[in-house]
This record gives sequence, C-alpha cells and structure tokens, in this order.
Amino acid sequence: MVTIPITNMVCPRCIMAVEAVLNDMGVTYSQVKLGAVLLPEGFSPDRLRKFENRLSELGFSIAKSRDMVWVETVKFTLIQLFDNESLELNVPLSILLSEKVNADYSRLSQLFSNSQGKTIEQYFIDLKIEKAKEWLSLELYNISQIAWKLGYGSVQYFSAQFKKVTGQTPSEYKKSSKKDRKSLDSLGSNKADNFLE
Repeated sequence: MVTIPITNMVCPRCIMAVEAVLNDMGVTYSQVKLGAVLLPEGFSPDRLRKFENRLSELGFSIAKSRDMVWVETVKFTLIQLFDNESLELNVPLSILLSEKVNADYSRLSQLFSNSQGKTIEQYFIDLKIEKAKEWLSLELYNISQIAWKLGYGSVQYFSAQFKKVTGQTPSEYKKSSKKDRKSLDSLGSNKADNFLE
C-alpha cells in the first residue's frame, strides 16, 4: 500500500474532487481520505507528474515533506472537531494536536505559522467564527447556545471575538441581509505549497 499525502484537503468536498481526478485518470485507489490517497501501488514518474498537475488545478498539492504533512494534519484535526456540532475539548488544544501529530506543540506552532501566515490559535478562532456564522445564518441556535457549543466561557467573550474578526456583533450579523461566509477549507494559506521543500 502506498500513501500519498495531499495538502489543502480539509472537507468531504475535497475528497470527492480528488476521487474525481483519480477516476478520470483511470487510477485504481484503495481510499481517499482527508489529507491522503491510499493506492495499492505507486505511480510511474510521468503519471505522478500528471496527477500533481491535476491536483494543482484544484488548489491541492502533494506534501513533499514531513513538516507539510504535520501542518495538514493540524488543519484537518481542527476542522474535524466541528463535525459533532459541539466542541468537546476535554484536553487543551496543544496536547490534542501534539498527540495527534506525534510532535512537540511548539514545533507544530512554528511550522504552522510559517506555512499558513497565522498561528494555530488564530486559525482555530477563524474556524469557530465561520461555524458560528453558519449556525447564525441557518438560525439553528441562539447566540448563547452558539457560544456554549463553540466552547466560549461567556456570551460576552464570544461576541467580542466575533466582532473583532467580522466587524459585526453576532446579533448584527444575524440581522444582516448580506451574510458573508467562507468555506472552512479556504481559511488556510496556500503558502504551504512552497513550504520547506
């Protein structure tokens, strides 16, 4: 089994896009998951180049270093925390990520900042705010419930952070006719493509 690590894969839509490329190329694969493609056997050099070019057209690339794989693992680990619709962080983020990636958190933090142009903490805040915007837009929960679900200690702290990031309070955003939202996979930087190769 050959594993090819892929950068910028952070959502089910990304998995479908990579599967479509592989199917279009007639490649037999065992599995496509967030951050990786599992193949029964490797690509020839020409076919690998073609695959890389096709990935590049979609905003993905093959992770060519361990450090790039670590950064991608941090990204999709954080995004997966939102799959349950409630953040249940029983351990600090630093411990969770260190254990998941099997690397020192200070090293992860430095690598992430260098490649993404923001800290892990800022990236996590951006993810939480985008999730809050989704819930506000769909009117699934009230502001207090959203603050609690996203792990904020108080509604006031959540509201202050929301306003700092968006320029609006959650109430103003909810009432706004134009609800600017970003996909979770667009929150990271593409600087990683040139990172530590």
